Amino acid sequence: MAFRTLDDLNVKGKRVLVRADLNVPVAEGKVTDDTRIQRQAPTIRELAQGGARVIVLSHFDRPKGKAEPSMSLKVLQAPLSDAVGRKVAFADDCIGPKAEAAVAALKDGDVLLLENTRFHKGEEENDAAMAKQLAALGDIFVNDAFSAAHRAHASTSGVARLLPNAAGRSMQAELTHLQKALGNPERPLLAVVGGAKVSTKIELLENLVKRVETLVIGGAMANTFLAAQGINVGKSLYEADHLETARKVIHMANESGAVILLPTDLVVAKEFKPGAAHRTVPAGNIAPDEMALDVGPDSVKAFENRLLTTRTLVWNGPFGAFETAPFDRGTVTAAQIVAAATRAGSLLSVAGGGDTVAALAHAGVEADFTYVSTAGGAFLEWLEGKSLPGVEALTSN
Repeated sequence: MAFRTLDDLNVKGKRVLVRADLNVPVAEGKVTDDTRIQRQAPTIRELAQGGARVIVLSHFDRPKGKAEPSMSLKVLQAPLSDAVGRKVAFADDCIGPKAEAAVAALKDGDVLLLENTRFHKGEEENDAAMAKQLAALGDIFVNDAFSAAHRAHASTSGVARLLPNAAGRSMQAELTHLQKALGNPERPLLAVVGGAKVSTKIELLENLVKRVETLVIGGAMANTFLAAQGINVGKSLYEADHLETARKVIHMANESGAVILLPTDLVVAKEFKPGAAHRTVPAGNIAPDEMALDVGPDSVKAFENRLLTTRTLVWNGPFGAFETAPFDRGTVTAAQIVAAATRAGSLLSVAGGGDTVAALAHAGVEADFTYVSTAGGAFLEWLEGKSLPGVEALTSN
């Protein structure tokens, strides 16, 4: 996977278009989680310090091709300025006269944030005319938004094909770690796939089971796999219409030689609420009025034993209902085991997906994994083996 980085660019005096992902949660005019802003800031700062005239592009929310004042990027001008460490100017449009005038006013080292790219229909349509208008604003294109790379939009894919391009630092980190985790991993490779539904992760399961030595199934998904083998799951959440899907994945594992690790014991309760009365039972010993809400200690121990010989781990999805104690224990303990192995230098660990990031933060080990992706959908599509238009445009240019 060959792509250029900031190290390959001479940016002094150049207009550099940076596709960032500043689609952050905002409430009452205030950013409530600036994680993505902080991840994009190093690229913008480095370019500005190198004498570039930095022009930042981003989408925000879903205005569906219309200018929606409540979805303006103006609210991010101050937080981005703080993160970058220099004043960021703002333009009321991302193409056309207003954008052109704002870009023309830039001096070396200046940073400009353009208005929401999705205020124009041409963005999500990957319209060639809009891509051309964006490209006219810059001399170089830098994509730092891996989280938007699975979209073939004018500001991610279209403009990248019209200008000399490179990956920003955040994009570079994503691609480097995903390559180490799945492209060319040190083996044995283990994948954890958890969550509620098999139906939302069919392509993920079918891609990973062909590429890993061990596939660990957690969350309510595991109930579907257990039920597919005729094991009673009581009133646990499972997908009766996807038993055959589970059997297919098991068959694929048999064909490829992969081991599927399912829970051997479960934490069950009659009701799902914080502090609910619960007990731990062997898989298959769930009473008709009980539901499985977490994996038990034997299952966690089996996972830990597998990790002893594992060199690379990819994690997407929790082991149980981690948001609600005491059903967070399995996920927290497993995360702590992975963190310890990573700190010891025996494991490369890459995790991603909204629930996964939240679970690792809950376990207090987010900083101890080798890499944690905040890319959401793009991370999932990468794990599914799909090509990402935003990445393809960088690597093919």
